[in-house]
Amino acid sequence: MICAIFGAVYELFSHEVYSYYMIYAFAFPLLLGAVPFFILLKAGMPFHESAADLIHSGVAALTAGSILKGILAIYGTSNALIAVHWILGAALTSAGWTAMFLKARSVRADSPLT
Repeated sequence: MICAIFGAVYELFSHEVYSYYMIYAFAFPLLLGAVPFFILLKAGMPFHESAADLIHSGVAALTAGSILKGILAIYGTSNALIAVHWILGAALTSAGWTAMFLKARSVRADSPLT
């Protein structure tokens, strides 16, 4: 929600200079965070706090990287260190989802009902 508000305020004061990285920064929290967690909630899978923390950190890194990339694109420059946001964000998000599913699988395997 914060990214969508940020994007709206950015467009309002942007003097018609746009960056798709800024406009679509909301997609990372939506598609990698909210939607999958909603699906897990509806499926009845347990949430694991440490795995969720990894996911949230990765999504935050991807979102921050997208916003920073947009700022630099609007300014007309680039920086090689922006790649760190993409790499670490993808790694943290992947590790978090992997841990989430492995822990859910181990809980299911330990369950006396299976």
